[in-house]
Amino acid sequence: MRSTVSELLAPEAPVLPAATSCPESEGVSLEVHVWGPDADPDGFDALADVWDQLVDRSGSRAFFMRLAWQKVWWHNLGLGERWITAYRRHDTGELVGILPLYRLTGDDSLHDGRDQLSIVGCIEVSDYLDVIVACGWEDCVYRAFLDWLEGPTAPPWEVVDLCNLPSSSTTWQVLPVLAEARGLSVRVFQEDVAPAIELPDTYEDYLEHQVASKQRHEIRRKQRRIEREAEVGVYIVGPEHDLRREMGDFIALQKASQSYKREFMTPDMEHFFHEMSRDMFDAGKLSLMFLTLNGEKAAALLAFSQDGHYLLYNSGFRPDLHYHLSPGWVILSYALQYAIVSGHKVFDFMQGDEEYKGRFGAVDHPVMRVILEH
Repeated sequence: MRSTVSELLAPEAPVLPAATSCPESEGVSLEVHVWGPDADPDGFDALADVWDQLVDRSGSRAFFMRLAWQKVWWHNLGLGERWITAYRRHDTGELVGILPLYRLTGDDSLHDGRDQLSIVGCIEVSDYLDVIVACGWEDCVYRAFLDWLEGPTAPPWEVVDLCNLPSSSTTWQVLPVLAEARGLSVRVFQEDVAPAIELPDTYEDYLEHQVASKQRHEIRRKQRRIEREAEVGVYIVGPEHDLRREMGDFIALQKASQSYKREFMTPDMEHFFHEMSRDMFDAGKLSLMFLTLNGEKAAALLAFSQDGHYLLYNSGFRPDLHYHLSPGWVILSYALQYAIVSGHKVFDFMQGDEEYKGRFGAVDHPVMRVILEH
């Protein structure tokens, strides 16, 4: 096993500069507040008024760390014990860090039965996770987290598994150095890529400057053909629609498109998608787009919108309906147009190295993982 953090950092991943502690964090101690599995109120409720404010102050601003997502994931897919820690300045009480964890033991553990702590949302269906830390407080919060792990209020653990860390996160760059200095075994590696497109001001600029000429021709040809051979409609689900019915149609398209998606969409996962979509819609974050051909739903995209980023989460189409017209590709081109005209600056395909993402001009960004062991 590689033993130094400099060796552990994936060589293919760009190493971003570590955050520098701002002057006000120097010499300030932090208090750690802990909500264990039996806490009442639980950590979600106790921190509800300040949780998303801290996400907005963090460096990575990870979408899946927002409170609405954390709660709906935990209530539908969570296992084991939930442990939420919050980090406040000792002198002022200001909140500067939150880390929601859950603990798995025995057969539930992903690490050969060893007691495991992971971020709530890890590992499936939450593309970006992170420690929530106010910019400038990373070093202080990471040190306080390690203190907590080694202290009496932490549950027994043998492995801390922090998955799905975005490339912009300082967690995979700074925390391993601090943990290794304390004698912990550390592994840092790239677990996936997240392709993304930086969007220009117009769709034509995007096609001309960010897509290869052959692919640009294909995108235009497919759009012209589908608009010539079918009556095309595109809409985004809004307050005037029945969201549950629309999500049911989306799930049907998702399951129809590929066998692995059908296997993924278990009854429990269907329930999660319905609950999640309602919460994201109510928060103003959901973008559910449908492509209709001759009045029938042929393809759909489910995305989220945050901070000028259009986050493509999932998709589906009917292979038996106008397959020769490439409805899956066409709705993606419409989604790119929509993202641009609605002011988004980044079209993020999120995790997965599928070839089509590169054909649309996306550039890979590493998604990292940190594992700490006694």
